Amino acid sequence: MVKKLFRLLLAIALLTSVAAVPSIAQEEVRVVVIGGLDLSGTWQAVEAAAEESLGLQITTVLSAPKERIVPLFMNGDADLMLIHGGDETFSLQALGYAAPLQTWGFNEFAFVGPESDPAGIAQAASGAEAIQKIQASQQPLIMFRDPGSYNILQHLLDTAGLIPAQLNLIPDAAARSQQVLQQASRDQAYVLVGHIPVAFGRMSAPGIKVLFNGDSAMRRAYVVVTPGPMHPASDSARANSERLAEFLVSEAGQNVLMQSVSESGAPWIFPRSSAGLQMRPSAN
Repeated sequence: MVKKLFRLLLAIALLTSVAAVPSIAQEEVRVVVIGGLDLSGTWQAVEAAAEESLGLQITTVLSAPKERIVPLFMNGDADLMLIHGGDETFSLQALGYAAPLQTWGFNEFAFVGPESDPAGIAQAASGAEAIQKIQASQQPLIMFRDPGSYNILQHLLDTAGLIPAQLNLIPDAAARSQQVLQQASRDQAYVLVGHIPVAFGRMSAPGIKVLFNGDSAMRRAYVVVTPGPMHPASDSARANSERLAEFLVSEAGQNVLMQSVSESGAPWIFPRSSAGLQMRPSAN
Protein backbone atom coordinates (compact mmCIF):
# COMPACT_ATOMS: atom_id res chain seq x y z
CA MET A 1 0.00 0.00 0.00
CA VAL A 2 2.82 2.36 0.94
CA LYS A 3 4.68 1.44 -2.27
CA LYS A 4 1.60 2.17 -4.40
CA LEU A 5 1.11 5.53 -2.69
CA PHE A 6 4.79 6.38 -3.21
CA ARG A 7 4.61 5.50 -6.91
CA LEU A 8 1.45 7.60 -7.32
CA LEU A 9 3.03 10.60 -5.61
CA LEU A 10 6.19 10.17 -7.73
CA ALA A 11 4.15 10.09 -10.94
CA ILE A 12 2.25 13.22 -9.93
CA ALA A 13 5.52 14.98 -9.10
CA LEU A 14 7.03 14.06 -12.45
CA LEU A 15 3.97 15.25 -14.36
CA THR A 16 3.92 18.49 -12.39
CA SER A 17 7.60 19.16 -13.04
CA VAL A 18 7.22 18.52 -16.78
CA ALA A 19 4.21 20.83 -16.96
CA ALA A 20 6.13 23.51 -15.09
CA VAL A 21 8.90 23.60 -17.72
CA PRO A 22 7.90 26.08 -20.43
CA SER A 23 7.87 24.71 -23.97
CA ILE A 24 10.71 25.98 -26.10
CA ALA A 25 9.09 27.89 -28.94
CA GLN A 26 10.92 28.28 -32.22
CA GLU A 27 12.48 31.71 -32.57
CA GLU A 28 10.42 33.95 -34.88
CA VAL A 29 11.12 36.90 -37.16
CA ARG A 30 8.18 38.93 -38.47
CA VAL A 31 8.85 40.37 -41.92
CA VAL A 32 7.15 42.78 -44.33
CA VAL A 33 8.23 42.95 -47.97
CA ILE A 34 7.45 45.06 -51.00
CA GLY A 35 4.92 43.37 -53.28
CA GLY A 36 7.17 42.50 -56.23
CA LEU A 37 9.30 40.18 -54.11
CA ASP A 38 6.33 37.96 -53.35
CA LEU A 39 4.87 38.28 -56.85
CA SER A 40 8.04 36.98 -58.51
CA GLY A 41 8.46 34.05 -56.12
CA THR A 42 11.82 35.39 -54.96
CA TRP A 43 10.79 35.99 -51.36
CA GLN A 44 9.30 32.51 -50.97
CA ALA A 45 12.61 30.94 -52.03
CA VAL A 46 14.62 33.21 -49.73
CA GLU A 47 12.26 32.63 -46.81
CA ALA A 48 12.52 28.83 -47.10
CA ALA A 49 16.32 28.90 -47.39
CA ALA A 50 16.68 31.25 -44.42
CA GLU A 51 14.42 29.14 -42.19
CA GLU A 52 16.42 26.02 -43.00
CA SER A 53 19.79 27.71 -42.52
CA LEU A 54 18.99 29.66 -39.35
CA GLY A 55 16.40 27.50 -37.64
CA LEU A 56 14.09 30.50 -37.42
CA GLN A 57 10.38 30.72 -38.05
CA ILE A 58 9.88 33.55 -40.53
CA THR A 59 6.39 35.01 -40.56
CA THR A 60 5.57 37.21 -43.54
CA VAL A 61 3.15 39.71 -42.04
CA LEU A 62 2.38 41.47 -45.32
CA SER A 63 3.58 41.78 -48.91
CA ALA A 64 2.30 45.11 -50.25
CA PRO A 65 3.24 48.60 -51.49
CA LYS A 66 5.45 50.76 -49.26
CA GLU A 67 2.50 52.85 -48.01
CA ARG A 68 1.20 49.77 -46.21
CA ILE A 69 4.37 48.08 -44.98
CA VAL A 70 6.31 51.07 -43.61
CA PRO A 71 3.72 51.83 -40.86
CA LEU A 72 3.73 48.16 -39.81
CA PHE A 73 7.49 48.25 -39.35
CA MET A 74 7.42 51.56 -37.46
CA ASN A 75 4.66 50.36 -35.12
CA GLY A 76 6.56 47.20 -34.22
CA ASP A 77 4.30 44.78 -36.09
CA ALA A 78 7.34 43.67 -38.11
CA ASP A 79 10.98 43.19 -37.12
CA LEU A 80 12.53 43.33 -40.61
CA MET A 81 11.52 45.02 -43.84
CA LEU A 82 12.65 44.60 -47.45
CA ILE A 83 11.89 47.71 -49.47
CA HIS A 84 13.39 50.02 -52.08
CA GLY A 85 15.97 52.39 -50.69
CA GLY A 86 14.75 55.97 -50.76
CA ASP A 87 13.35 58.87 -48.78
CA GLU A 88 11.28 56.61 -46.52
CA THR A 89 14.18 54.38 -45.49
CA PHE A 90 16.54 57.33 -44.99
CA SER A 91 13.94 58.99 -42.74
CA LEU A 92 13.40 55.79 -40.75
CA GLN A 93 17.12 55.62 -40.03
CA ALA A 94 17.37 59.35 -39.23
CA LEU A 95 14.47 59.08 -36.77
CA GLY A 96 15.98 56.05 -35.06
CA TYR A 97 13.42 53.48 -36.20
CA ALA A 98 15.90 51.73 -38.48
CA ALA A 99 19.47 50.56 -37.95
CA PRO A 100 22.06 51.36 -40.65
CA LEU A 101 20.70 50.12 -43.97
CA GLN A 102 22.22 47.34 -46.05
CA THR A 103 21.74 46.91 -49.79
CA TRP A 104 20.21 43.49 -50.49
CA GLY A 105 19.59 43.39 -54.25
CA PHE A 106 18.28 45.22 -57.30
CA ASN A 107 15.12 44.99 -59.39
CA GLU A 108 14.94 45.90 -63.05
CA PHE A 109 12.90 48.50 -64.89
CA ALA A 110 11.76 48.15 -68.49
CA PHE A 111 10.50 50.33 -71.30
CA VAL A 112 7.01 49.26 -72.35
CA GLY A 113 4.97 50.65 -75.18
CA PRO A 114 2.87 49.89 -78.27
CA GLU A 115 3.42 46.45 -79.78
CA SER A 116 4.16 48.15 -83.12
CA ASP A 117 7.11 49.93 -81.44
CA PRO A 118 7.09 53.05 -83.67
CA ALA A 119 10.35 54.33 -82.13
CA GLY A 120 12.13 51.00 -82.70
CA ILE A 121 13.49 50.74 -79.17
CA ALA A 122 13.42 46.94 -79.18
CA GLN A 123 16.61 47.08 -81.25
CA ALA A 124 18.39 49.45 -78.85
CA ALA A 125 21.67 48.37 -77.28
CA SER A 126 21.11 50.31 -74.04
CA GLY A 127 18.55 52.30 -72.13
CA ALA A 128 20.25 55.51 -73.23
CA GLU A 129 19.92 54.47 -76.88
CA ALA A 130 16.26 53.60 -76.29
CA ILE A 131 15.58 57.10 -74.98
CA GLN A 132 17.47 58.58 -77.94
CA LYS A 133 15.23 56.63 -80.32
CA ILE A 134 12.10 57.86 -78.53
CA GLN A 135 13.40 61.42 -78.76
CA ALA A 136 14.40 61.17 -82.42
CA SER A 137 10.98 59.81 -83.41
CA GLN A 138 9.14 62.25 -81.11
CA GLN A 139 6.94 59.43 -79.87
CA PRO A 140 5.11 60.25 -76.61
CA LEU A 141 6.71 59.20 -73.33
CA ILE A 142 4.69 59.23 -70.10
CA MET A 143 6.34 60.89 -67.10
CA PHE A 144 5.42 58.09 -64.70
CA ARG A 145 4.99 59.26 -61.08
CA ASP A 146 7.04 56.40 -59.58
CA PRO A 147 10.24 57.77 -57.94
CA GLY A 148 12.35 54.89 -59.24
CA SER A 149 11.14 55.40 -62.80
CA TYR A 150 11.78 59.14 -62.58
CA ASN A 151 15.33 58.75 -61.25
CA ILE A 152 16.29 56.11 -63.81
CA LEU A 153 14.81 58.16 -66.64
CA GLN A 154 16.77 61.24 -65.54
CA HIS A 155 19.97 59.18 -65.49
CA LEU A 156 19.29 57.85 -69.00
CA LEU A 157 18.64 61.38 -70.26
CA ASP A 158 21.94 62.57 -68.80
CA THR A 159 23.80 59.63 -70.32
CA ALA A 160 22.18 60.26 -73.69
CA GLY A 161 23.00 63.97 -73.54
CA LEU A 162 19.35 64.99 -73.61
CA ILE A 163 17.14 67.27 -71.53
CA PRO A 164 13.42 66.74 -70.84
CA ALA A 165 12.36 69.60 -73.14
CA GLN A 166 13.70 67.67 -76.12
CA LEU A 167 11.24 64.81 -75.62
CA ASN A 168 7.53 64.56 -76.29
CA LEU A 169 6.69 64.08 -72.61
CA ILE A 170 3.10 63.69 -71.45
CA PRO A 171 1.92 63.77 -67.82
CA ASP A 172 0.92 60.69 -65.89
CA ALA A 173 -2.88 60.99 -65.87
CA ALA A 174 -3.76 57.58 -64.42
CA ALA A 175 -6.01 57.59 -61.36
CA ARG A 176 -3.74 54.98 -59.75
CA SER A 177 -0.10 54.30 -60.54
CA GLN A 178 -0.92 50.67 -61.41
CA GLN A 179 -3.14 51.95 -64.25
CA VAL A 180 -0.42 53.82 -66.14
CA LEU A 181 -0.27 51.15 -68.85
CA GLN A 182 -3.93 51.79 -69.63
CA GLN A 183 -2.98 55.38 -70.35
CA ALA A 184 -0.06 54.13 -72.47
CA SER A 185 -2.55 52.07 -74.47
CA ARG A 186 -4.91 55.02 -74.99
CA ASP A 187 -2.14 57.47 -75.91
CA GLN A 188 0.03 54.93 -77.75
CA ALA A 189 2.89 56.07 -75.57
CA TYR A 190 6.04 54.61 -74.03
CA VAL A 191 6.63 54.45 -70.28
CA LEU A 192 9.39 53.20 -67.97
CA VAL A 193 8.06 50.87 -65.26
CA GLY A 194 9.16 48.01 -63.02
CA HIS A 195 9.60 44.80 -65.00
CA ILE A 196 8.10 42.43 -62.41
CA PRO A 197 4.53 43.82 -62.23
CA VAL A 198 4.29 43.82 -66.03
CA ALA A 199 5.74 40.33 -66.44
CA PHE A 200 3.33 38.88 -63.87
CA GLY A 201 0.22 40.72 -65.06
CA ARG A 202 -0.12 43.12 -62.14
CA MET A 203 0.15 45.97 -64.68
CA SER A 204 -1.31 45.37 -68.14
CA ALA A 205 -3.21 46.97 -71.01
CA PRO A 206 -4.29 45.96 -74.53
CA GLY A 207 -1.59 46.33 -77.18
CA ILE A 208 1.16 47.21 -74.68
CA LYS A 209 4.23 45.02 -74.10
CA VAL A 210 7.78 45.07 -72.75
CA LEU A 211 10.02 46.36 -75.53
CA PHE A 212 13.39 46.93 -73.88
CA ASN A 213 15.05 45.70 -70.68
CA GLY A 214 18.35 44.21 -69.57
CA ASP A 215 20.41 47.37 -69.01
CA SER A 216 22.07 47.41 -65.58
CA ALA A 217 21.62 51.20 -65.55
CA MET A 218 17.87 50.58 -65.28
CA ARG A 219 17.84 49.02 -61.81
CA ARG A 220 16.80 50.15 -58.35
CA ALA A 221 18.17 48.97 -55.00
CA TYR A 222 16.34 47.06 -52.28
CA VAL A 223 17.57 47.50 -48.72
CA VAL A 224 17.28 45.40 -45.57
CA VAL A 225 15.72 47.43 -42.75
CA THR A 226 16.19 46.21 -39.16
CA PRO A 227 15.15 47.85 -35.86
CA GLY A 228 16.94 50.99 -34.67
CA PRO A 229 16.92 52.33 -31.08
CA MET A 230 13.43 53.88 -31.38
CA HIS A 231 11.83 50.73 -32.79
CA PRO A 232 9.69 48.88 -30.20
CA ALA A 233 11.17 45.45 -30.99
CA SER A 234 12.17 43.23 -28.07
CA ASP A 235 15.79 42.21 -27.52
CA SER A 236 15.15 38.75 -28.93
CA ALA A 237 13.35 40.18 -31.97
CA ARG A 238 16.29 42.49 -32.63
CA ALA A 239 18.76 39.64 -32.38
CA ASN A 240 16.74 37.43 -34.71
CA SER A 241 16.20 40.19 -37.26
CA GLU A 242 19.95 40.83 -37.34
CA ARG A 243 20.58 37.12 -37.88
CA LEU A 244 18.18 37.13 -40.81
CA ALA A 245 19.72 40.31 -42.22
CA GLU A 246 23.18 38.75 -42.08
CA PHE A 247 21.90 35.73 -44.00
CA LEU A 248 20.21 37.89 -46.64
CA VAL A 249 23.46 39.65 -47.55
CA SER A 250 25.69 36.59 -47.14
CA GLU A 251 26.95 34.55 -50.08
CA ALA A 252 24.46 31.79 -49.29
CA GLY A 253 21.57 34.22 -49.10
CA GLN A 254 22.58 36.00 -52.28
CA ASN A 255 22.85 32.72 -54.17
CA VAL A 256 19.17 32.04 -53.46
CA LEU A 257 18.27 35.04 -55.64
CA MET A 258 19.40 33.07 -58.68
CA GLN A 259 16.63 30.50 -58.10
CA SER A 260 13.83 32.82 -59.27
CA VAL A 261 14.60 33.75 -62.87
CA SER A 262 12.79 35.15 -65.89
CA GLU A 263 12.43 33.43 -69.27
CA SER A 264 15.75 34.99 -70.31
CA GLY A 265 17.49 33.29 -67.40
CA ALA A 266 18.15 36.55 -65.55
CA PRO A 267 17.08 36.76 -61.90
CA TRP A 268 14.08 38.85 -60.98
CA ILE A 269 16.17 40.31 -58.16
CA PHE A 270 19.82 40.86 -59.00
CA PRO A 271 22.39 40.26 -56.22
CA ARG A 272 24.45 42.93 -54.50
CA SER A 273 27.50 41.97 -56.53
CA SER A 274 25.79 43.27 -59.69
CA ALA A 275 25.95 46.86 -58.44
CA GLY A 276 27.67 49.44 -60.61
CA LEU A 277 28.66 53.00 -59.80
CA GLN A 278 27.41 55.15 -62.65
CA MET A 279 28.13 58.84 -62.21
CA ARG A 280 26.11 61.41 -64.10
CA PRO A 281 28.06 63.57 -66.55
CA SER A 282 29.32 66.81 -65.03
CA ALA A 283 27.31 69.92 -65.83
CA ASN A 284 30.64 71.64 -66.49
